[in-house]
Amino acid sequence: QVQLVESGGGLVQAGGSLRLSCAASGSIFSIFAMGWYRQAPGKQRELVAVFPSGGRINYADSLKGRFTISRDNAKNTVYLQMNSLKPEDTAVYYCKMIVNSWSNEYWGQGTQVTVSS
Repeated sequence: QVQLVESGGGLVQAGGSLRLSCAASGSIFSIFAMGWYRQAPGKQRELVAVFPSGGRINYADSLKGRFTISRDNAKNTVYLQMNSLKPEDTAVYYCKMIVNSWSNEYWGQGTQVTVSS
């Protein structure tokens, strides 16, 4: 079994920054893909950024230039640096990883990000 633990959310003023982390633990042999999604109140979960297997990083168009995804393979950890935050970035942020097999999809518990105006 694999567990994902997120950290780094919180309350920040508009224009501020936050860095989210998501660490995977358990029986991990290979991580095929890792990324971040978010879900605002009353809205569907949406892609923020993802490292696909062997491909280029994929960002939501509206977030390019403000958000940066990175990874530490040795630590099985993915990060999301969020700059110039806006109130509309308020959401629960979730990490997702595909581990050991394309059929094994794991989600973190979610971390709340609240941006005040």
